[in-house]
Amino acid sequence: MNALGRHALVELWDAKGLDRAELGEEALAECVKAVGATLLDTRFVRFPNGGYSGVCILAESHVTIHTWPEHGYAAVDIFSCGPRMDIAAGLEVLKKYFEPGHVQVVEVRRGIVS
Repeated sequence: MNALGRHALVELWDAKGLDRAELGEEALAECVKAVGATLLDTRFVRFPNGGYSGVCILAESHVTIHTWPEHGYAAVDIFSCGPRMDIAAGLEVLKKYFEPGHVQVVEVRRGIVS
């Protein structure tokens, strides 16, 4: 069976910089380069608690981040419709920028074609 896409659901715990949207934007831009994707557009929104949400729209799908600085937690999605995207390289970028104490990753194959 083949999948149309791969979706990595990344949870960063005890992470740093989750109240700095400019850091998140820089991290996601570098993540996009590392996975080998084509960046089309970026949008980040800040929230009153200091957290932020951001999305990088890719020719191959998207990368998103949602932060809860008060919990040291960030949820990141790396959704790839490109068969050659290197999700592991993107994870290394996220670790470099946010220095999480703990990382959980679940990968889901999307659009299973039999």
